[in-house]
Amino acid sequence: MTLDMLTALFVFMLATFLGLDIIRRVSRLLHTPLMSLTNAISAVAVVGALLLAGEAHDTLSTVLGAVAVFASTTNFVSGFLITDRMLRMFKKRETPKS
Repeated sequence: MTLDMLTALFVFMLATFLGLDIIRRVSRLLHTPLMSLTNAISAVAVVGALLLAGEAHDTLSTVLGAVAVFASTTNFVSGFLITDRMLRMFKKRETPKS
């Protein structure tokens, strides 16, 4: 079953607004741990985008797949960098010996 363009656009807009609303309601204390957990979802998105870009049905799907690979990879790497930065904040600092 294929979705027509209008239905696909509607689902995309609905997912966008729902995602924004959910993220706004998350406490600031939970935002970074939640982001680190969603890295697994980003990894799945990277694999899906690679599959889409590699199939090469037409130029549009290849370009959109490449954009999806870039966006998913950026999200994936940024999530790990932010999580690493947050974890470094909680490590004990060594006191300088005087």
